[in-house]
Amino acid sequence: MNYQLAIVGGGPAGYTAAEAAGKAGWSVVLFEKNSLGGVCLNEGCIPTKTLLYSAKVYDYTRHASKYAVNVPESSFDLGKIIARKSKVVRKLVLGIKAKLAAQKVTVVQGEALIGDAHTIVCNGETYTCDHLLLCTGSQTFVPPIPGLEQVSYWTHRDALDNKTVPQSLVIVGGGVIGMEFASFFNSLGVSVTVIEMLDEILGGIDHEIAALLRADYAKRGVKFLLKTKVTRFEQEEAGTRVCYENADGAGCVVGEKVLMSVGRRPVTQGFGLENLQLERTERGQVKVDAHMQTSVPGVYACGDLNGVSLLAHTAVREAEVAVRHMLGIPDEMSYRAIPGVVYTNPEVALVGQTEEQLQAAGTAYRVLKLPMAFSGRFVAENEGVNGVCKVLVDEDDTLLGVHLYGNPASELVVLAGMMIEDRRKWTEWKRYVFPHPTVGEIFREL
Repeated sequence: MNYQLAIVGGGPAGYTAAEAAGKAGWSVVLFEKNSLGGVCLNEGCIPTKTLLYSAKVYDYTRHASKYAVNVPESSFDLGKIIARKSKVVRKLVLGIKAKLAAQKVTVVQGEALIGDAHTIVCNGETYTCDHLLLCTGSQTFVPPIPGLEQVSYWTHRDALDNKTVPQSLVIVGGGVIGMEFASFFNSLGVSVTVIEMLDEILGGIDHEIAALLRADYAKRGVKFLLKTKVTRFEQEEAGTRVCYENADGAGCVVGEKVLMSVGRRPVTQGFGLENLQLERTERGQVKVDAHMQTSVPGVYACGDLNGVSLLAHTAVREAEVAVRHMLGIPDEMSYRAIPGVVYTNPEVALVGQTEEQLQAAGTAYRVLKLPMAFSGRFVAENEGVNGVCKVLVDEDDTLLGVHLYGNPASELVVLAGMMIEDRRKWTEWKRYVFPHPTVGEIFREL
């Protein structure tokens, strides 16, 4: 029962670390109380993108006439969309299990309780380890708003398993999760209202790009209440009354369903974290160094638990860095070019810094911007749709940030991220031969 590496949490960070350490010949035990894959695979990244792709296909059929294709009566079956989502998740979970089994990783299903840096108890059994990696993820944050406990509301998990189409939906929170669900249900014909406390949706994303997305969805019928605070909830026969306050005064909106989507918080309770007495940041997150090691030697924290970047792809890279450090291989974590994507239709993607961040830091920069219509491929595949490629560079032409609006932004942002990570100049895109026609050629057109 002694292992070279013990991992608490089987999400992207946990299973990545387990596979990497197993490949190196280490004995590894991984504890997971729910399902392998964590929130990302089971109730986050993968299931939401599966639903959104079904919605995108439905959108294409409804607007097929733009491309001279006649689809007389397109329709959807939400129950089958949900079933397909579940099938995709099951398939990917089985894939992770197979990968871990191939590396002889011991997977223990149950709640792990940490005794100290080298001792874990689970299901009544005691396990010891040389190294300990904490990857406990995050959970939905539900604010204590008056009346919320007395009404029926959804979290993202409930929305992912819902099989009936509501007539109306009020989404509290206009961040990435909120906007992706707004996109999905708007495509299905649901009347959607988004309430956001900030002055723009998608906090942390370039304001200009966020405003473009909001304007497009407003044209599709989504109602937005910005700089608006929800004050209370009331249950009615027709649904839930959501009361709010903003600069125009007090008001209410009634939705058949309400989705609470105001953010996530790292899981820090229930697994004995306090027994390690780890150093915390000012915000209370577990403090780690560039190798993901905590203040206790041999104990590492990756993913949402350290609070640096609550994104699955960040967690994967952090896990790789942590295991390499354990193995004595030089490596460090860099957060210079962590991409972010909003999988609405059109997509939003960004990497590097925003104008707002550069202005706050007093950093000199200039903006290079082109409509996506400068790409022939984009025009061919996006009839009547606009897009923007916005690039921020410093005085020496070094890339600082790239912000994209338009499909397939999620794929294009990878090209930008590599350039920013390596501190390259935007003019260097001219040296590369891009296949023609591709939307990625937009970078050469700047």
